[in-house]
Amino acid sequence: MSNDLVYDQAPWVELYSPKQLALHQSSGIPGEKWHSIPQMLSQAASKYSANKAFTTCMPNGMNGSLTYAQTEEMSTQFAHYLRGELGLQAGDRVAVQMPNCLSLPVAVMGVLKAGCILTSVNPLYRRREMKHQFNDAGVKAIVICDMFTDKLEDILADTPIQHVVVTSLAQWFPPVVRGVLKLVLKYWNKVIPNHQLTHHTIDEALALGKAQQQQNNLNVEDYWRGLTRDDTALLQYTGGTTGVAKGAVLTHGNLLGNVEQMDTLVQGHLNSGEETVLTALPLYHIFAFSVNLLEFWHQGAHNVLVPSPRPVQNCQRAFDNYPISWMTGVNTLYSALLNEEWFTIFPPKHLKVALAGGAALHATVAERWQKAIGCTLAEGYGLTESSPVLCFNPLTDTRPDCIGIPAPATQLRLVDDEGNTVPLGEPGELIAKGVQIMQGYWQKPEETENALRDGWLYTGDIAIMHPDGRLRLVDRKKDLILVSGFNVYPNEVEEVIAGLDQVLESAVVGVPDPLTGEQVQAYVVLQDDNLDVPTLLAHCKKELAAYKVPKKVVFVAELPKTPVGKVLRKDVRAMALGQPVHSD
Repeated sequence: MSNDLVYDQAPWVELYSPKQLALHQSSGIPGEKWHSIPQMLSQAASKYSANKAFTTCMPNGMNGSLTYAQTEEMSTQFAHYLRGELGLQAGDRVAVQMPNCLSLPVAVMGVLKAGCILTSVNPLYRRREMKHQFNDAGVKAIVICDMFTDKLEDILADTPIQHVVVTSLAQWFPPVVRGVLKLVLKYWNKVIPNHQLTHHTIDEALALGKAQQQQNNLNVEDYWRGLTRDDTALLQYTGGTTGVAKGAVLTHGNLLGNVEQMDTLVQGHLNSGEETVLTALPLYHIFAFSVNLLEFWHQGAHNVLVPSPRPVQNCQRAFDNYPISWMTGVNTLYSALLNEEWFTIFPPKHLKVALAGGAALHATVAERWQKAIGCTLAEGYGLTESSPVLCFNPLTDTRPDCIGIPAPATQLRLVDDEGNTVPLGEPGELIAKGVQIMQGYWQKPEETENALRDGWLYTGDIAIMHPDGRLRLVDRKKDLILVSGFNVYPNEVEEVIAGLDQVLESAVVGVPDPLTGEQVQAYVVLQDDNLDVPTLLAHCKKELAAYKVPKKVVFVAELPKTPVGKVLRKDVRAMALGQPVHSD
């Protein structure tokens, strides 16, 4: 049997409703609801105007909130600031660089309403990385958190940025709380540097935008009325873990198509206008951007924003103070929560669905979650280049060992190195075609040609198709370890190591070996020091073929991770080779 996912033969068809299956059998999603993201944003704002839209919850419980109506009004003012005050044009690139806070959705929505192209910037980027993205994208304006202004000041002259808007984590908190928090951040935590940037504050920008609107009788819809689903909305930079970061060109149609696909995932499980979603993942990451920001805004949910989930105790007050019913996270976040007594002894009573993505969800974590928390933990799969969702587990029938089934209007294949479909049950590279697939990489035709071939996105991920049609992610193709010609998938070894109660997390990499080509090495973080290397290796030898057992085990205090919490295997590999991990 071929494991091309042919709709009338694929074994997963019974997992879909007739409506969902009809979407699969079509060339796209019929009855497209919106022609642009601003149209979707404005419709939701009108429908849920009085509802709370966003709350920033600090680790100590300090908070500030905006309603849908306030977010709509402020983002409209910001759009007028960009177009009317600064004179930016449709298609100009605007960067937003900040952690989760109230300013972020206002700025993001304002950029899109202005008909400009958004590029989200990791606030933890170093100067070199910031300069690369600003120059590569041709950024004309930036909205930046005051915590990072010193980095911008150092490189500004070497970028095309002409306009700077500065905001803060405490923006739009109640006045007294805001004052106290800003004092703590600046003088106690010392995370707000002094700077000499010529800039507007976010409040000044909104006031100028409002004045432009009133003086010139401007209508914000004029900026985006002509937008279509083929127009670029977002340059989402990716690939920084494997080389120089490149901008995935995502259109309004790519992102809206993914929202419409996600609607099929949550139908029957989500009560529009009544849900509260925990957003601990950073909104500048494509997972949280599309799922938490776009999808849950469209559904009228209350987004509780955690500026940083590390350490995981930063999430405690959010769970304590708000009726969290949905959340998104990565494997490391769920694992960390399960190691917190405050979370497991008093699990959140309103939580009904947790969505996992961004990295492989370990089966041991999924099993512990179900036992301790008792709510659905559903893994999905995607990547920046697919807006991001390609697969998901049906919420009525989740399985902890797979990434689920393809999203509606999505075609998937598993292929070998020559592009031939592999037999059922055999590992192959996952390639995808659908409405959510990017247009290419910004100004990088060779990279685009390598990733997109005959309309198929080559993901670089290795997967296996189960007999029932579900897909299981094996590993990244680039992380595959070859030991004497045998394939070793790091995820499999890490999963075995995770079976030891004393282990918090691990990372497995391959390093050169003169006898076997490569050897397996494991870097392990313990939560209980009562574990030694011989015991760990003995456990691995019981569960793994000899060539998969690590030749070297190193206990470390922590593993290098992305801000989302995904382990950076390239940095672990650099550690193993004695090479520098970071460069400024």
